Amino acid sequence: PYDRPHDILPGIQARFVDAGHLLGSAMVALHLEVGGKEHAITFTGDLGRRGLPILRDPAPIPPGELLISESTYGGHTHPPADSLVDGLEQVVRRTAERGGKVLVPAFSVGRTQTVLYYLHQLLASAATEVFRLHPECFDDETAVLLQDDPDLFGQKRVHYIQSVEESKRLNAVREPCVIIAASGMCESGRILHHLKHNIEDPRATVLIIGFQAPETLGRRLVERRPQVRILNKMLQVRAEVAVMNGFSSHADQQDFLSFLAPLAGQVRAVRLVHGEIDRAQALADSLRAAGFPDVQIPEPGDSFTLE
Repeated sequence: PYDRPHDILPGIQARFVDAGHLLGSAMVALHLEVGGKEHAITFTGDLGRRGLPILRDPAPIPPGELLISESTYGGHTHPPADSLVDGLEQVVRRTAERGGKVLVPAFSVGRTQTVLYYLHQLLASAATEVFRLHPECFDDETAVLLQDDPDLFGQKRVHYIQSVEESKRLNAVREPCVIIAASGMCESGRILHHLKHNIEDPRATVLIIGFQAPETLGRRLVERRPQVRILNKMLQVRAEVAVMNGFSSHADQQDFLSFLAPLAGQVRAVRLVHGEIDRAQALADSLRAAGFPDVQIPEPGDSFTLE
């Protein structure tokens, strides 16, 4: 449970705070007693965004002597959430007009439900049973929508594929459709088989909606490589590749400043992790300008001494 202290070991207590990133995601606030002194360390983990549908915004970040923060989208501003419907409609419409399929590599929890939420506004939507079971995590807007439409997360135009056989049968579907499948970076899961059967089809679209780590298949597609290896076979990329970073559930530069700036006088040091160096550096520069005295991007083997 959030906001409840948990004794980990003698002298070490942890409190989990809603990170607003995924269902159940949490920041960790550690309280330590070492040598008669008390210390506080906060680790953001993956930090969510403000104003996205379904989940609550991240809770205030607990102050600490040391703050360890992700930096995935430092220096980057996501497009506004209300633009996602229009962008998604354009991708779906032009692909359907070509007679192709839209393939959406997505993480199973979080991103899949967000895409379905927006498709609901175009078609007539869905999400998954785990989301049904946790309405206490929803924001006020989604709670109101559920009162007006109890079937917001499960209507006739969405079909959940349970078996490998069902997934394979999608390859024989000729009419336009949207296929959402894991994994989000195209490194494993059923999305690989759908890509194998559609990547050389100029009617199809691969819609990238999340961060793609270097050297992943997803990153190669974002980089518009002319050929990619899928399931040990080199294939020509003839499908359209569209990128919509607005679906990301990671905080962007404006979110970071909104969440972190109030802590400038309460945190002794900030260490930025989980981000490519240019993203982390952009965020570090902004935090220094906001009044944080010690902001660094740690290298392997670096340490920090609690005083």
